Amino acid sequence: MIYIDADACPVKGEAERVATRHGVKMFLVANGGLRMSQNPLVEVVIVPEGPDVADMWIAERAGPGDVVVTGDIPLAARCVEGGAQVLKHNGEPFTQANVREALAMRDLMTDLRAADPFRQGGGKGFTKADRSRFLDALERALRAAKAG
Repeated sequence: MIYIDADACPVKGEAERVATRHGVKMFLVANGGLRMSQNPLVEVVIVPEGPDVADMWIAERAGPGDVVVTGDIPLAARCVEGGAQVLKHNGEPFTQANVREALAMRDLMTDLRAADPFRQGGGKGFTKADRSRFLDALERALRAAKAG
C-alpha cells in the first residue's frame, strides 16, 4: 500500500498514476481539503483536526511492504522504524541511515528560527526535476516493497 501525507503534498496525482499502474491501494490522509477520487484504488481518509492526527493514522498502519510519502520528518522516522519505505516529495528516501540525522537537523533549525524570529527562511521551490525524481523513486520503492 501507499500512504500519502496529503496536506500540501505536490505529488498526489503522480502517486495515484503509479499506484494505478501497479494495482496498489493508496490512502490520501489529511484533515480536510481533499477531493474524493473516482479511482477505486484510492481512498481519501479525512482525520479529525488536531496536531499530528494524520501522521498518527499513517504511522499506526504503515509497515513492511508499504511506501509512505511525506515531508514530515518525525512521521518518516516512525514509519522507517516500522519497516516501511519512506520517500520525500522530491524522491529522496528516508532510511535507517539518514532519518536520525534529518531529525537532528530539523530540531536544530527549529531552535535557530526560535532564536531569531526575523530570520526569513524558505526552501527551494519544487521543480520538474523533483517531480521526475519522485516518480522514479516511487517506482523503485514499489518494486522493492513487492519483492519483500
